[in-house]
Formats: sequence, C-alpha cells, structure tokens
Amino acid sequence: MTTLVIADHNNKALNDATAKTVTAASKIGGDIHVLVIGQDCGAAAEAAAKLDGVKKVLVADDALYAHPVAEPISALVVSLAGNYDAIVTAATTIGKNFMPRVAALLDVAQISEITAVQGADTFERPIYAGNAIQTVKSSEAKKVITVRTTAFPAAGQGGSASVEKIGAGENPGLAEFVDEKLTKSDRPELTSAKVIISGGRGMQNGENFAMLEKIADKLGAAVGASRAAVDAGFVPNDYQVGQTGKVVAPELYIAVGISGAIQHLAGMKDSKVIVAINKDEEAPIFQVADYGVVADLFKAIPELEAELTKIGL
Repeated sequence: MTTLVIADHNNKALNDATAKTVTAASKIGGDIHVLVIGQDCGAAAEAAAKLDGVKKVLVADDALYAHPVAEPISALVVSLAGNYDAIVTAATTIGKNFMPRVAALLDVAQISEITAVQGADTFERPIYAGNAIQTVKSSEAKKVITVRTTAFPAAGQGGSASVEKIGAGENPGLAEFVDEKLTKSDRPELTSAKVIISGGRGMQNGENFAMLEKIADKLGAAVGASRAAVDAGFVPNDYQVGQTGKVVAPELYIAVGISGAIQHLAGMKDSKVIVAINKDEEAPIFQVADYGVVADLFKAIPELEAELTKIGL
C-alpha cells in the first residue's frame, strides 16, 4: 500500500500542517510519498524529504503552479493517482479547494477532516460541530482524505527521502489566477500560532480589540475572534475561530468575552490549555476551560497587561 500526501506550502517553506498530515498517513500504513506542487519550491521539497516516514518526494516545479489554482492541481494529482491507494492532504484552505475536485474526477467519496485512523480503511471524523465522532469505513479502492491536523502531532525531521522531479500536468484551462489580497501581520498566523487570544461579543466594539493586541504582542500570540464579534463588524473575517472559521489547537488559548457557543467550541476545544475570562459564571466556555476567571474583562485585561509588563514581557 502506498499513500500520496499533497504538501501544503508557500513555495519557500513547508506548512507545519504537512508534517502532521504525514503522521496521519503513517497510521494508514505502507509507503508514503509527498507531492510538492509549486514554482521555485525546491526549499519546500527539501523540507518534505526530511520528514520521518517519507520514502520519496515528487516535485512538480512549473510556472503553471505559481499559485494554488484548484483545476491544474487536481488534474496533476489525478494523473498520478493510479500509483496510489490513498491520496491525503491537510484540511487547509488550499486542501479544501482542490481535494473535492480530485475525488469527483476519480469518482470516489471523499473522507473529510479525519481526526483518527483506526486502520487502512477506517477513520474517525467529527460531525455535528464536534459533538459526535463518526467512524467511517470506506470500501473505495482509492481513498481520498483530508486531515484535521490539530488532531495529529508533527512528524519528526530525521528522514532522508529521495527527491524526484516530475513534469507539469495538463492545464484544463477552466480557471486562471487573477489576483490575491492577503492580510499582512507581524503576528503568527492563527492556525500555526502556539498562543492565541480571542475576543467575543463582550469586547463591545472593534476599538477594544486593541487591548487584546497589546497582550498578543507581549506573548507573541495571534489574535482571534468569535463569529459574533466578526458578524458585528468588530474585526475582519480572517480572525474568526470556529466551525465556520479556522480550527486551531494552540498550546494556550485565551478566550475573552466569549460565551462559548457550540460553533466556537468546535474550532478551539482541542487547545492544550484554555483560559476563559467572562463576567457570566454560567457561560458555556467555562465547561471546556482549564482555568476560568469570572471578572469584567475591562478590568482583567489591563491587570493582565500590567502583570506581564512587570515580568519583562
């Protein structure tokens, strides 16, 4: 049995989600090959070759893949699919874009956002906003799988896989890259941050998020938000953590003024340590929090900032 892992990267560096996807693939069994698709992506390919458990790295380095457009990526993956029993990628924005197309072209059912592997054909995945875990046994000859990477540790860096260059696949000509506008920030990206401080409706307005940004700067943290805060226009959509936002699992998650709606909990309850600050002691967030502070956030956050300043942060 051989599994093909599609790497998630930005051409210059490998996303940590790829190392976690390799861990998931290793539990399926058999050999693991990693496919790196991009332009001038040699550094990402070298990083993939160092991952434990990877036997071979395939590199499709071509101007066609300068930007991750789903149609040409899926065409390449499908052209290689005949050699593999399973095709796996991280359930990131890019993976969620092209992988359903791969499944459709192969005429198989995709198994989405697995959180555990019971065997080569049996997987677990969350349903109902994470309130239930569904066990799926697939009878498909070829498995097409996306991985919720917050559920798996990253593979180690002790590998020495061979690297093989392959040609570009056919361009279906169905779509082309026009432009992109990316949010630039000195803070870490939400899905890769080790510390996240998020605000909810209790922040009252967008200006008050500056309080959280000061804490984030001291802790080297990312700033997130609940859907209620995003819908109210306090912060941009890319701050949203939750079922319809970003799924995160940092070492420390600080929830400020967030009641803990089920949709939000689905996106952060796998965090290693959860701290909740809310003046409502009955707020659902306290049911998943490791540490809870029942207090007015407009007093608690300045006090936290002052204490962090005292210790030199």
